[in-house]
Amino acid sequence: MTETGDRRPLSSRDTQWARRIAQWLATKSVTPNQISQASMVAAALAGGSFFHAGSEMGWARALLLVLAAGFCQLRLLCNLFDGMVAVEGGKGAADGPFWNEFPDRVADILILAGVGYGIGSPGLGWAAGSFAVLTAYVRELGRATGTASDFSGPMAKQHRMATITAAAVLSVLEPLWNGHNQILVAALWLIAVGAAFTAMRRSKNLVRNLKAGHTHN
Repeated sequence: MTETGDRRPLSSRDTQWARRIAQWLATKSVTPNQISQASMVAAALAGGSFFHAGSEMGWARALLLVLAAGFCQLRLLCNLFDGMVAVEGGKGAADGPFWNEFPDRVADILILAGVGYGIGSPGLGWAAGSFAVLTAYVRELGRATGTASDFSGPMAKQHRMATITAAAVLSVLEPLWNGHNQILVAALWLIAVGAAFTAMRRSKNLVRNLKAGHTHN
């Protein structure tokens, strides 16, 4: 089923812990834009951890992979709380729409390219990052032409981060079968192909909606 609207549907937004943290952040001097900007820092740290993990072995590699997974999730938490502080906390700014979208595109590239360079396949990392950006481009193109934002998958942002986070954690176990980077290679392929399919699916939905005249003001 296609997920549409002007705000990404997130079940975590309705949890008590998320609401409490968002309410706490809203009482502080931190702004939604600063939280959005922090997501790029988290993504850079994730990408750097993936990059260095590619050439490490043993406990150093395991630690870097766990850190990479944690920073990927921190990026998502920033994405969650910037919107909640802006909307529910009433701290939205005029330039908020820019900071809501731009850091996400940077974050996708930093993380996925970092994985690619770490596993020795930079082209695959850039392909995954490019298709990830393309999915968002089609969504924003739809909104710009008057249709509802299409957040459908199968490889939307939360799916990409879940995939690469799971791959990072599972890669810690690779020494059990003398493996090295195979799981991350498979994850990047899955993200690249899945994001390309997602972009095509959203494009098809957009063209169909435009032809049907399903626009809104």
